[in-house]
Amino acid sequence: MRMLLKIQMDTAASNEAIKQGELQKLIEGTLEQLGAEAAYFTVDNGCRTAFLFFDLADPSLMPKISEPFFMRLGAKIDYTPVMNAEDLRKGLAELGR
Repeated sequence: MRMLLKIQMDTAASNEAIKQGELQKLIEGTLEQLGAEAAYFTVDNGCRTAFLFFDLADPSLMPKISEPFFMRLGAKIDYTPVMNAEDLRKGLAELGR
């Protein structure tokens, strides 16, 4: 299932991760692990925030994905199922049946 993973990083913890060169490694490793179809980075609610779009093949992978961000960055994590335009078209077509 296509997911949006929102990662809001604690400022102090992410500052330290940047100083130690760990933030970039964590992000790059996660993008590779997920095979992310898109990744965007911004500030949201005053926090460094990443929005990653990827296919979650098995919900049991959620701890493996989330825990490094919880443990290293004091992050807040949200998973949201999402659709692309093709998924929406398919879903809307099913409404007429």
